Amino acid sequence: MKVLLILIVGLFINASLIITSTSFPKDGLIPSKYMCDGANLSPSLQIQDLPKGTKTMALIVHDPDAPMEGGFTHWVAWNITPTKSIPENFKGGKQGMNGANQTGYVGPCPPTGKHHYHFNVYALDTELSLSKNTNKDELEKAMEGHILSEGNLIGLYERKREVSDK
Repeated sequence: MKVLLILIVGLFINASLIITSTSFPKDGLIPSKYMCDGANLSPSLQIQDLPKGTKTMALIVHDPDAPMEGGFTHWVAWNITPTKSIPENFKGGKQGMNGANQTGYVGPCPPTGKHHYHFNVYALDTELSLSKNTNKDELEKAMEGHILSEGNLIGLYERKREVSDK
């Protein structure tokens, strides 16, 4: 009975966040409005099942299909106030360095083919003391031991190419 109780408690502690978006469907195409081809705005995200004890949230948007080693990071943010909704063009929390060495969101701009964009949200048990120069790897290291729960939403995008009449 004691082992069963431990397993049940463990399931609740490690339960996943449910991440959705009103900007694009799960595993669906992300509109160009959120890309380098459009307004370059970050899409809205909705978060369900934040666990008790969540002090802050963190966010990483990453493209593992990008041609550079390790992929390309489009957004790094932390110390986001726990919320059920991150609005479009969000500038809150602490914004870190993306793969273009800029702070904040940079819209995807895949050179070729369809890419998968992973919107990862983390519920943390602490506030993180990090500089604005913090990148994805440094944020992931700082979060170790502090992640209460996490969730992932994948969106797809393929740039439209102009067709030549020649």
